[in-house]
Amino acid sequence: MKSSLKEVLRVAVLAGVVLGTYPVAAHHATSMFAHDKVVTISGVVKEVHWTNPHVGIHVIGAVAGERPSLWVIEMTSPGNLVRTGSWTRYSVKPGDKITIDMAPLRDGKKGGALQKMTLLDSGKFLTANIRQQERANTALP
Repeated sequence: MKSSLKEVLRVAVLAGVVLGTYPVAAHHATSMFAHDKVVTISGVVKEVHWTNPHVGIHVIGAVAGERPSLWVIEMTSPGNLVRTGSWTRYSVKPGDKITIDMAPLRDGKKGGALQKMTLLDSGKFLTANIRQQERANTALP
């Protein structure tokens, strides 16, 4: 009887460790972006995904001289964006005309990490440096 209790306890501890580390494994680094480069696109916002763990904006846009296509722009979490003081869920909406400066994806696909977005109708600009904002949340006291 004691050996079966030990086995149940062993399985429970293992399950706890696996479940406890799963959220950490699910988070990815920002190494997929070429942070030493800046690509600028102009276009129109198609969708805004204001969700954790990262806000995403889908843009039909193009680099100067190229044909428009779908770009996926990633930012930090909604909480980090709100804490910057300049973002809300409604800062950017589908249909907004924008210009975006971003760190492009290293693999050459149409996407990147937002650095600066300018809303062309108002001239307002928003920034979101994913590396800088997430580094602040991981700093030790």
